[in-house]
Amino acid sequence: MNPTIYLALTHDWELRGDGSGDIEQIQFAPMRRLIELYKRYDVHATFFPEMMQQMAFRRYEAHYPELKSLADSWDEHVLSTFHAGHDIQLHIHSRWQNATYEGGHWQLSGNWSIVNYDRDTTYRMLYEGKKYLNNLLHPLDSRYSCLAFRAGLLAAAPSDHLFTSLVELGIQLDVSIVGGLWIDNDNLRIDYRNCEETFRPFYPNIQDARKVSDQREAIVCVPLNHFYGSRRAATWQNASLAGRRLRKQLSKRAAGDTQISDYSAGLDSADSKIALAYEKLIKPLIKLKHFVSDTGRLNHSLMQEMLCSIRQRTRASGLAQVPVVLTNHPKDIRDWSAIERFVRETSQADDIKFVTLIDVARKLEAGEFQIRVAR
Repeated sequence: MNPTIYLALTHDWELRGDGSGDIEQIQFAPMRRLIELYKRYDVHATFFPEMMQQMAFRRYEAHYPELKSLADSWDEHVLSTFHAGHDIQLHIHSRWQNATYEGGHWQLSGNWSIVNYDRDTTYRMLYEGKKYLNNLLHPLDSRYSCLAFRAGLLAAAPSDHLFTSLVELGIQLDVSIVGGLWIDNDNLRIDYRNCEETFRPFYPNIQDARKVSDQREAIVCVPLNHFYGSRRAATWQNASLAGRRLRKQLSKRAAGDTQISDYSAGLDSADSKIALAYEKLIKPLIKLKHFVSDTGRLNHSLMQEMLCSIRQRTRASGLAQVPVVLTNHPKDIRDWSAIERFVRETSQADDIKFVTLIDVARKLEAGEFQIRVAR
């Protein structure tokens, strides 16, 4: 009998990394479309609204009426998504710390990584984000629980205080760690190449979540899934003539490049379209590529390879049932037909069940999922 895969579709819902972007086009409209898609296949997912962005909009709304209107619409979209049966959890991009708004544009000067802030500042960001969600959603459902967290740009470890603060705030589940991810540029440094667990739920070392604790901690990490895609599948559907020209222009840049990342922070801006295309379209073609399981950035062939990898790893684990977390950035979705096909096919699979992170947390608490402890 095949083991059961409990698949959690999660979505990081936010503007671009530099604060730019039309919020209707890259946040509101994609969210509405996703909700419609999931309704067709009776799928419930988890959304991670970026809280620092929304709190910045609220901070300036008294002086800029357009920000109040957008912040109100943000609330309405979150409420309607929650009302439709989807899960809402905590996502923090520390880049928005001390953001300013001038001339119709955001200026972000905060550090890209939350682990680079002191304990008090980190705690305050987490506390205010959770408080905002509770105040927004409790009137709709007093049972709502903010208990899962994803760090902005997945930067969660090492830190001598981040996970301590999460535990103090009642966060029971982290989904930030992704095995094999490596980013090293002027904006961000993450090294998850030697994580001790990259697939099964585990109790993290509180000071370095890349390691498995030898104790039963008050928080559990469920790794964000990753896999290695073939050259054939990485031939992107939208790598057209423009993409081929970019590959020719940028092939020299790729020589000797061993950095593994689709999350290079400095590329996520309105003024770096060529660099963004290089990072997301061209680099996967140059060599066998490490992929974060982000359905908004994968074509259907890569999604099939991803599912094959998940099934292989599930069987190899020897466990009867395993939670697997995928991600998605609505602002980055380019091929809606591929996402719909993926959802339709997986909803029909006998060995896959869709869950929210609230479901995962409850099953972990009930002992239905095995949690790894260091021996």
